[in-house]
Amino acid sequence: MTEAMKGKTAIVTGGSRGIGFAAATALHAAGANVVLTSRSQDDAVHAASALGERALGMGAHVADQAAARACVDEAMRTYGSVDVLVNNAGTNAAHGPVLQQDYARFAKTMDVNLWAPILWSSLVVDAWMGQHGGSIVNTASIGGYSVSHGIGVYNVSKAALIHLTKQLAIELGPAVRVNAVAPGVVRTKLAEALWSEHEEALNSKTPLRRIGEPQDVSSAIMFLASNESSWITGETLVVDGGQVIDAGPPPERGLVPRASGAAANG
Repeated sequence: MTEAMKGKTAIVTGGSRGIGFAAATALHAAGANVVLTSRSQDDAVHAASALGERALGMGAHVADQAAARACVDEAMRTYGSVDVLVNNAGTNAAHGPVLQQDYARFAKTMDVNLWAPILWSSLVVDAWMGQHGGSIVNTASIGGYSVSHGIGVYNVSKAALIHLTKQLAIELGPAVRVNAVAPGVVRTKLAEALWSEHEEALNSKTPLRRIGEPQDVSSAIMFLASNESSWITGETLVVDGGQVIDAGPPPERGLVPRASGAAANG
């Protein structure tokens, strides 16, 4: 997809590291101007400088309406359009059983993981996409399709984001396409507690026998952001190496059933 994004501008929230930085890198390599955000201005500027020309880093708490508006306004002033929005910033502030969370931790998780995508989407639609079209990609999680101990509020927020993706697709079509990716466990700081001491066990349950890398997810984001997916909207693409299947260890050699007759060729 070399130069597939030439002349377009993309905003990536939470773009200074992990999946966000990988997505910003892929979009930039495809020719896009990229505005990436981070809570830390220094981190945002450092990440943008690593990309070079056509990249701008801005510090902004993703749920801060004034900061979000300033980022979108600056993107418009600097590059003249916002054609792609990647709602990537996320948090898991509410650890433990759902009923043991206080309102502050619940609200922080929902503000970042659910409200912020609504906020940023509304701003880019008003600023450009509503009249000129564009593509929005949300970073959800396979947690939005399952339940697990310890991250219940996070999973609820991602389930809601998957539903929000469908809702926005019908509200913003045909001018704007809205899709999402649902990563499994990826080698990022946010997910470190899930893999740092459990990588071998995770690999054994994953059909592709490895956890994800940020580039695995950024490739999917790039596909959904580009015209290669021009007839796809309201969908969530699972990118997890098969983790959600939980296949378990491979069978012993010789125990895999073999097809025969017509079925073997069909």
